[in-house]
Amino acid sequence: MTTPRDIALSYLAAFSSGNPEEVAAHVTKDFQNNQMGVFGSCFSGRDLYLERLKGYLSSFRNLHYTTEDVIVDGNKVVIAYHMTAENNQQPLNIKGVMIITTTDGLVSIRSDYWDGLTYLKQTGIGL
Repeated sequence: MTTPRDIALSYLAAFSSGNPEEVAAHVTKDFQNNQMGVFGSCFSGRDLYLERLKGYLSSFRNLHYTTEDVIVDGNKVVIAYHMTAENNQQPLNIKGVMIITTTDGLVSIRSDYWDGLTYLKQTGIGL
């Protein structure tokens, strides 16, 4: 049996593949993506998520999430993470927290709280 923890960790690991289809295969058809950072946006739907993943994964090369802490409450998983990637050949190191809700073996809701100020400083945008 796959647990909500396993589902959430597999979802995060899929980002390292760089393959949008592999990441999107982890989410429900009516998936809700809630980006809560400075540049965040919220939307629903696996098809739209797949389209946005293509740009995101091509912009954030060598993307990897390192899990720092995991809390599970029923079908909800809270993951404190450290994300590393390259954006326009700038190395990125950003901390954040995702709250992931699982439904029927897939991710149905992701709310991602991340440090947008660190992103701006590391990329030199507007600072």
